[in-house]
Amino acid sequence: MAAKKAVILLSGGLDSTTTLYYAKAKGYDCYCLLFDYGQRHKKELKAAAKLAKLNKCEYTTVKILLPWSKSALTDTTVKIPANTRNIGKKIPATYVPARNTIFLSFAASYAESIGARKIFIGANALDYSGYPDCRPDYIKAYEKAVNLGTKSGVSGKKLKIETPLIKLTKAKIIRLGKKLGVPYHFTWSCYQGGKTPCGICESCLLRKKGFEDICR
Repeated sequence: MAAKKAVILLSGGLDSTTTLYYAKAKGYDCYCLLFDYGQRHKKELKAAAKLAKLNKCEYTTVKILLPWSKSALTDTTVKIPANTRNIGKKIPATYVPARNTIFLSFAASYAESIGARKIFIGANALDYSGYPDCRPDYIKAYEKAVNLGTKSGVSGKKLKIETPLIKLTKAKIIRLGKKLGVPYHFTWSCYQGGKTPCGICESCLLRKKGFEDICR
């Protein structure tokens, strides 16, 4: 019996990589989507490609331009927040307008084209930077919309957006990943593109907190 197909949004970071390993553990034949959207650096993309190859997954890199974006992740004139207190209390400068909506739209098109019924995304609404498109109500609303607007959805073959990490703390995500054998040393989370992670951007701070918490 052929494995069930699933599209995985893979950034190369901690959450999306854990999600890939989760989907594989559930028996899915995973097709990874990577996005080159003009971000500051390509280290996360390189990590994603390496992880897809390591898992023998077919992957596609989608290159898009968002010239209107004034996010710190796409506009080098905007400073990346550092040593932020109360992460997640407000939407940070690293927010990319409608990013998950854009990514999920590509994923829905890809899934429908290859006959996949599941889309996996590593969205998280607990230890996160406060992005509105990572919340459960957004995911639920988008899933409804995509099924109203696709041939698959209106013909009874609905797409399901899976968010296995959405209600987990970073520490619980890491514990899950360790059980699944996730090679976290291959992942890249830092918003900067240096030789080593900066350690002070929000993504680095959340990652650090997660690893510290599992040792307590």
